[in-house]
Amino acid sequence: MRNLAIFASGSGTNAENLIRYFSDHPEFRVSVVLCNRPDAFVLQRAEKLGVPSVVFNKSQLVCSDAVTEEGLPSVMSILRQYDAFALILAGFLMRIPSHLIEAWPGRIINIHPALLPKYGGKGMHGMHVHEAVVAAKEVESGMTIHLVDEQYDHGKTLFQARCEVLPCDTALDVAAKIHLLEQAHFPEVVDDYLSANFT
Repeated sequence: MRNLAIFASGSGTNAENLIRYFSDHPEFRVSVVLCNRPDAFVLQRAEKLGVPSVVFNKSQLVCSDAVTEEGLPSVMSILRQYDAFALILAGFLMRIPSHLIEAWPGRIINIHPALLPKYGGKGMHGMHVHEAVVAAKEVESGMTIHLVDEQYDHGKTLFQARCEVLPCDTALDVAAKIHLLEQAHFPEVVDDYLSANFT
């Protein structure tokens, strides 16, 4: 059994979807949820589903040693503790540092609520993306699942799904459409990619 670590910053609907999908998987399971916000609802979701969670701060994320100067375990050491085979970003808003990318090459996957390379980059997350799509009068949007590299929303695209944006759609309407795409495709794409390349 290979362990997956989920990184999340918010409500955690995609994290819950992943946990449920892999709960009876023959090769992969979610072993831990890591979160940079102690008030994020994803922590309650993880607890309800019986998955351990760890809250960390920025110094723990960027530290490449076992512990930070404050004596806290680094994210790197936490991932080692849970024997993480791959890292899945599900609504995680911080940039992954290069030492983690080097330690998990080709095994860090992110989901983004737009058709990259459009509407990606620093600050482009959540409703900011959907508001920008509506303001630009785009006729379609969607979501992208991609590998993570040192730049925001830049790594190799694994999968995209599209939805129509109607002239009457608000940012909330677009968000709802993309949420359905994420729920339908994210776990399966992660499964297919890891199974095809690492088993």
